[in-house]
Amino acid sequence: MSLGKWIGLFAFIVSLYILWQIRQVLLLIFAAVVLANALNVLVERFQRSGMKRGFAVLLSVLLLIAILVGFFWVIVPPFAAQLQQLSQLVPRGIQRFSIWIETLQTRLSPQLIEYIPDIDQLIQQLQPLANRLLGGGFTFFSNSVGFLAQFLLVIVLTLMLLADPVPYRQSFIRLFPSFYRRRIDEILEECNVALRGWLVGILFNMFVIASFSFVGLLVLRVPVALAQAALAGILTFIPNIGPALSVVPPMAIALLDSPLKSLAVLILYVVIQQVESNLLTPYVMAQQVSLLPAITLLAQVFFATFFGFLGLLLALPLTVVGQVWLKEVIIKDILDEWHHSHERQTKFVIVSSAHEVADSSESPKVTESSEEAENLAEQKTEAQERVSTDEFHEKT
Repeated sequence: MSLGKWIGLFAFIVSLYILWQIRQVLLLIFAAVVLANALNVLVERFQRSGMKRGFAVLLSVLLLIAILVGFFWVIVPPFAAQLQQLSQLVPRGIQRFSIWIETLQTRLSPQLIEYIPDIDQLIQQLQPLANRLLGGGFTFFSNSVGFLAQFLLVIVLTLMLLADPVPYRQSFIRLFPSFYRRRIDEILEECNVALRGWLVGILFNMFVIASFSFVGLLVLRVPVALAQAALAGILTFIPNIGPALSVVPPMAIALLDSPLKSLAVLILYVVIQQVESNLLTPYVMAQQVSLLPAITLLAQVFFATFFGFLGLLLALPLTVVGQVWLKEVIIKDILDEWHHSHERQTKFVIVSSAHEVADSSESPKVTESSEEAENLAEQKTEAQERVSTDEFHEKT
């Protein structure tokens, strides 16, 4: 390769390395874009009613903050009270478990007693785990502070994007060659439509899951039904993993009453998730955005592996946007165009071959006609010579 190509390859590798190092920042920027896209729906509706964009943005952000505060107000205090009650009942449960073990030991044979764990041994084995959890308090605090800083950064970026999104969009479009900028603008619009469709679908799923969970928990008389239903709806934002996490708090709280009630809660959540996965999600997502279940799961595993919890949280919108870019750029603009150009070249070769065949078929005819003309010319010449010879004999 030439020196210019080596320099270009080196610059490309360095760019990839820099992008990998700032991947968390890029994810935060993408989270701000997704949030701004969601809030822009409210901003546009407020603008249609005659409100200026600045006031519409402010009202939309205040509405988002009110929803977040209301969510934590509904979720945190009831769960804190239940966790306090659970912490009081855990020692009682351990004591009952110890009594049950001792009773079981008196009824079993001596050969089987040695396989039954001792409660003191279990406590000793759990002490290192408790020490690690307590020792990691500073780490948890530092992570919490980092999460708060990242959350504030996303909020600030969202406000900036909502206030005047046109310059940011134009700056991104100018990163591409001039002949392709109009096409990039169309692709960005397709991404906007796909993200809004995904957002409508996921919000509908969250509402349905929260409603079904609230009704089911009320029927089972599980405490804090509203908070647990809201938590189940919020965790629906993370498919496949969120539903599995949402069943843990209601089962733990139902276990305070009886094990059968905890089992009933598990059955309830399994039924709700089956209805959501097999009936609700295929219909809603088919109307809004088509994502195959296997692709969704693989995307979650991929982004969670390389980008952590934030990648898991943004796996679905990243997959939606990636699907649009893959379809529009790779398939339509590269593969389809290559196919069409190949067809055009094939047609050109076929037409050229047909012309060559036609020319070759006409060439014998042209040769035959030229030979006939030469024969006629020779016959005329012979006739003229005969006439002139006869005339000469007559004169003589």
